[in-house]
Amino acid sequence: MADFDVILAGGGLSTGRMALKLRKVRPELRVLVIERDAHLGGDHTWSFHGTDLAKDELAMIEPMIRSRWPAQDVRFPQLKRTLDTPYCTIVSNDFDRHVRGELGQDALLLNAPIAEVATGAVVLEGGQKLTAPCVMDGRGWQKDTGRDLALAYQKFFGLEVELRDPHGLSRPIIMDSTVEQADGYRVIYSLPYTPTSLLIEDTYYSPSMDLDAERAAREIRSYAEQQGWKIENVGREEKGCLPIVLAGDASAFETNPGDAAPCGLRAGLFLPTTGYSLPDAVRVASHFARDFPRNTDELKARMTMLSETQWQKRKFYRLLNRLLFLGAEGNDKRKVMQRFYGMPQDLIERFYAGRSTQLDKLRILSGKPPIPIPTAMRAIPARAAWNFVRAQ
Repeated sequence: MADFDVILAGGGLSTGRMALKLRKVRPELRVLVIERDAHLGGDHTWSFHGTDLAKDELAMIEPMIRSRWPAQDVRFPQLKRTLDTPYCTIVSNDFDRHVRGELGQDALLLNAPIAEVATGAVVLEGGQKLTAPCVMDGRGWQKDTGRDLALAYQKFFGLEVELRDPHGLSRPIIMDSTVEQADGYRVIYSLPYTPTSLLIEDTYYSPSMDLDAERAAREIRSYAEQQGWKIENVGREEKGCLPIVLAGDASAFETNPGDAAPCGLRAGLFLPTTGYSLPDAVRVASHFARDFPRNTDELKARMTMLSETQWQKRKFYRLLNRLLFLGAEGNDKRKVMQRFYGMPQDLIERFYAGRSTQLDKLRILSGKPPIPIPTAMRAIPARAAWNFVRAQ
């Protein structure tokens, strides 16, 4: 007899949501989440627009949400705008607290580095083997994930700080690109948690994964000074790098016959323009939980079908990525984003939710573009993305 019915490798967002949903709708299943660290969720902040999810989907993650704001700001050299779009944030320690409370200790194995994840078992580094007919691999994006994709990256370094005096923000600044541009397209991102505490992130949309954390920390402190914010202490740091897909094929996420079923970033379930996977994690858990597959192979087949469907639906976003990274040079990248944020709010909301209509797509691509048309035309073919990546 197998040790468990379902093993979820990795204690991240996708596996955590799946475990919670299974506990709710299939309580008879013996579920185990295995995490290498002492807590779930790593050291991350997951943010999303309130319009990214339907009301029932939002209700599923409500207990994890640390902060919710009714609006958000963007800043560009020729545009400053407030969008009346709700913005929400989940911090990893709140995620950890909620999942632990709902699942109970018997469904969690922490401080357990994984050596191997296979179709019917997970082997820990110490040699212990845990078996289950259904195994999912949700250990996040790693170097071999999507190895046949042309990629750029959204990389960031953040400091959660306590200020001497109130910062004066009533809503997040999700994109301040009035800062000096470097390494692609650069913005500063600020989330006001309390009147005197903030998360400030230095963020780059770049062809390179490399990020100098010490330099980014200095940039954040400099930005705080420019805003008139006096940092009293730093509560925590966070660093991350998300894939921005320029070109490729859904087959890049296919697994070998003996592998576990991938989920989350490993299954290609994220928005190509941002790398954000939270909405997909919520929907995938709901999609699979009630009629959960009997074994890993069945789960892999269904996950592959879902990944391929989403991949086809999102080809427009990969095209936009190519236009931004390949077609826009220097300060033109900032002009592209500034033009986009001058569009109707509902169009912007549908874009980030991955639900752009045909009219939205036409409007985004039409009008007076900030990229010269001949340059844009050269960036459109997928092969241009491969040449771009090889040249980096």
